[in-house]
Amino acid sequence: MSIGMTLFVILQAQDNIMNLPLTNGWGEKHRLFLKWKYMEAKAAAYYYHGLILDEGNTEKSHGMAVAALQAADEYLKESKKACEAFNSSVPVSRNPPLWGTMKYLSEKIPKDTSSKVQINRDLYSQEKIMERAPTLPDFALALKPDEYQLPLVDASWNKEEINDQFTSNKPEV
Repeated sequence: MSIGMTLFVILQAQDNIMNLPLTNGWGEKHRLFLKWKYMEAKAAAYYYHGLILDEGNTEKSHGMAVAALQAADEYLKESKKACEAFNSSVPVSRNPPLWGTMKYLSEKIPKDTSSKVQINRDLYSQEKIMERAPTLPDFALALKPDEYQLPLVDASWNKEEINDQFTSNKPEV
């Protein structure tokens, strides 16, 4: 799945989750999970956008690349905070070890950002480096997600029936 598609799907999920009647803290937990994954996707998007911009031959493209990499670094830090908030919210869960793409990016983003900032500070004056991250390109989605309908809730999830089963199975004294 492309990064643009990932961002689109996460934003769509964030919008739709607000309409769900989630109780017992699960609604907040789901919202924090989406925020965490959205920050990770933004970090990846800005990182790769920065690498592409750095391929340019102008001062402006190098300045924009540095700004994009700095934005990626900030989004990576925010994703770590969002991960901690997700894991510490009720019901509490453990902080998973990084793996796959995010393990790679968590090592590459800070390293590449600091080296590109240093190189560009040496080459150009501070005024030439953008303070704001460039906007991400708006690519048309190559894939359209399939419509999905959640299945109906199984009757076994009905709390009243479960309580009735427990009370009816108690031996009489």
